[in-house]
Amino acid sequence: MIRNTISFLEQLKSNNNRHWFNENKTKYLDVKNDLTALNNSIFNALRVSEHLDYVKMFRIYRDTRFSKNKEPYKNHIGIAFHRIKPHYRGGYYIHIEPGNSFLGAGFWDPNKEDLQRIRKEFEVDDSEIRKIVNLKSIKTCWGELKGEELKTAPRGYDKNHKAIDLIKKKQYVFIKPLSEVALNDTKQLKDEVINAFKIIRPYFDFMSDVLTTDLNGESII
Repeated sequence: MIRNTISFLEQLKSNNNRHWFNENKTKYLDVKNDLTALNNSIFNALRVSEHLDYVKMFRIYRDTRFSKNKEPYKNHIGIAFHRIKPHYRGGYYIHIEPGNSFLGAGFWDPNKEDLQRIRKEFEVDDSEIRKIVNLKSIKTCWGELKGEELKTAPRGYDKNHKAIDLIKKKQYVFIKPLSEVALNDTKQLKDEVINAFKIIRPYFDFMSDVLTTDLNGESII
């Protein structure tokens, strides 16, 4: 199943045009159906324990209206697993692309209010988040906390604050490359995804608690 997906995307990358895609539409539909089955299987395995709301596979068609890149199709397939809001925040992501397949977890595009709340939390106390992101299980599986960041301190924050490395961030995400074994075996892929998503749970628990309380720990939802 997963090898068929990789093979299709490799062919698409070399033939990214509507004529080729239309001639191979049945291959894409087979890939889409296979991935939908896999996504649903992962979702059902994690739905209760990880507080999942729904899973979404992104369209393969690109919006080229405002892009210099006029290729009509994406060369990857993205799948997002959304948690039940407002209590359970953040999300999980699977990215399938030849030579660049990975898992993602965290907060890609927090809104202005959430970003301010996170920064204020780290300004007051960064000890707990550092303990969590440095857990051996998370470090071994996911590596370092990543995300786009500002070049300097956000307005209103001390550029010399001890948590400025966290405060400067605009995203709070973890990225884990998918193993070659997983990309050659669908069962291995499913197991690797489920295991990785479970391991990152303490991070989500902490961030959900931050985003659903004020600085005094009182609920805001």
